[in-house]
Amino acid sequence: MLTGSVLAAFAWLAIGLAGLIPAGNAALARRWLFPLGAAVGLALAALGARAAWLPPATLVLPLGLPDLPFHLRLDPLAAFFLLLLGGVGAGISIYASGYFRDESAGRLRLICLQYHVFLAAMAFVILADDAYLFMVAWETMALASYFLVTTDHRVPAIRSAGFLYLLIAHIGAIAILLCFGLLHGGHGNYSFAALRTAELTPFWAHVAFALAFVGFGAKAGVIPLHAWLPEAHPAAPSPVSALMSGVMIKTAIYGLVRVAYDLIGGVYWQWGVAVLLVGAGTMLFGVLFALMQHDLKRLLAYHSVENIGIILLGLGMSLVFFGFGHPEAGALGLVAALYHTLNHAVFKGLLFLGAGSILHATGLRDLNHMGGLARSMPATAFHFLVGALAISALPPLNGFVSEWLTFQAALQAPLLEHGVVRSLLPLFAATLALAGALTAMCFVKVYGVAFLGQPRGKAKASGDAGAGERLGLAWLSAACLVLGLFPAAMLQMLNQVGASLTGHSLSAEALQSGWVWLVPTHPAEASYSPLIFFVVVLAVVLLTVRLVRVFYHGRVRRADPWDCGFPEQTPRMQDTADAFGQPISLVFGPLYLMKRSVPGPEDPAPKYAMKVEDRHWPWLYLPVARAVEFVSAKIGLLQRGRISTYLLYSFLTLIALLVFVR
Repeated sequence: MLTGSVLAAFAWLAIGLAGLIPAGNAALARRWLFPLGAAVGLALAALGARAAWLPPATLVLPLGLPDLPFHLRLDPLAAFFLLLLGGVGAGISIYASGYFRDESAGRLRLICLQYHVFLAAMAFVILADDAYLFMVAWETMALASYFLVTTDHRVPAIRSAGFLYLLIAHIGAIAILLCFGLLHGGHGNYSFAALRTAELTPFWAHVAFALAFVGFGAKAGVIPLHAWLPEAHPAAPSPVSALMSGVMIKTAIYGLVRVAYDLIGGVYWQWGVAVLLVGAGTMLFGVLFALMQHDLKRLLAYHSVENIGIILLGLGMSLVFFGFGHPEAGALGLVAALYHTLNHAVFKGLLFLGAGSILHATGLRDLNHMGGLARSMPATAFHFLVGALAISALPPLNGFVSEWLTFQAALQAPLLEHGVVRSLLPLFAATLALAGALTAMCFVKVYGVAFLGQPRGKAKASGDAGAGERLGLAWLSAACLVLGLFPAAMLQMLNQVGASLTGHSLSAEALQSGWVWLVPTHPAEASYSPLIFFVVVLAVVLLTVRLVRVFYHGRVRRADPWDCGFPEQTPRMQDTADAFGQPISLVFGPLYLMKRSVPGPEDPAPKYAMKVEDRHWPWLYLPVARAVEFVSAKIGLLQRGRISTYLLYSFLTLIALLVFVR
């Protein structure tokens, strides 16, 4: 299994290099290379699904530096993330084969190379079993995604977004490198096997976890290191946005789980409280700012921030329970977090691909200019609706299952002896409920404004998604349904992952509940059957349709909707995305930095405008940028450009060393 996974990663590299073959048109990449990359993804997903049930396997490649060969390891945790990478990457690659149909041959060759190097780098991040290979793959992943984000590098805003992404990515990489250095302890062996044997005092264990949390949090997009997501995701081509949001930021979750549960080993409840606080803040911040967006891809980027917060809630609860010595509840929190990691990868990839189809057909990302797209793009409208229902955590789709499991983990709070922490968990569960309600409200706005109603002036679609795009959308839509209807099978796999990491598994009742019922702890406490729910809903709908046809004899009457007594309805009278979010801006106004432009009563051309900005920019990023500029200017004074001055610096340094080093 490990050898096959490594070969799959190298196959992606080979496909990327094959994209550089000169050709008169882009047919090679579109018709062959992207579909071949999708096939490699399916093979990798199958290998991951099988390896999750097998003992860990290791391999040493004769690459790297002479004393630092590449160590690889495939265990259940890595296998699960390979399943995620391969399965979601396959759907996105198939979609990309249709999405890039209008790209020129020159641009598409570079996109094909960077895209498949990006996939291969993520695979090696997951398979790495030493700090050296991990950091090489991590930086390769960052650079490949940077070049993909800046595909349209001639646009200044896109160059700025790419620079911000690369800057925060390297800040995170430095923190991860320091974490590995601390775990390494100067023993000369950077393999994860050696890092696992490191004996850290509680203080240094806390420091190592803090560095890992900052480093991986920067890649995941936790606040306040989230600023790159709403800038980079809209700048990138839509398949790249789907891959970054759906898969890349999940490698950060993988890294955090690997370091906290595997490399450091001993878990402290204080880590869980810190993760819960940051996760709750990240979740609420993401959904509240998503509600105020009218750029569709920017809105989806903020929802990625929100869902990272949901994943962190599950991880935080797991760390708290393990820290207090309640392993079954801790295993449930870990399972909930990993399940939501997979679910978010699927439905967020689906939503970004749907946004890409809209952008391709209309050239629009602004919701205020859309409307009535369900008529001209029915396939895209259907698949986007599936993604919207899934991210809103509505049963029987997959988003509901993982959030329900997170709630069930929070309900284990009475097990805790610490009164303050015991009282905090229900509060975090309440924030999750609030975020779920706001997410549903947001996607009522998105779907209603974009797909329903009358077309606005610019909302004229050139056609629906093509065959390749529809196949990619259908693949991810089916995954949303399957993961929602058959969660018990995935629960078994995730329990295997948790047991391999922590040595503890879910309760016996949860593991023996069968495939129809999902039982997180005990049947008497909670159980859920998505199949029964789905059958009941389907039966009610079919019965309703039948009764309508019987009592109304199949007659169909078409009429205009009620016009509130005003017959001259125009598309301008429809609610816009900004109008839909106005109540939120009033309730949560202090959280936003809002700039309004309100016309006067006698303005001959009245126009209302509102811009919502992130307060982290004036509070954190701009002060840091000014401080760096100030320090750089002062340090620049040392660069006189005269050899005599540099010799003086060397002489003074030598004198200082003679004085202080004995």
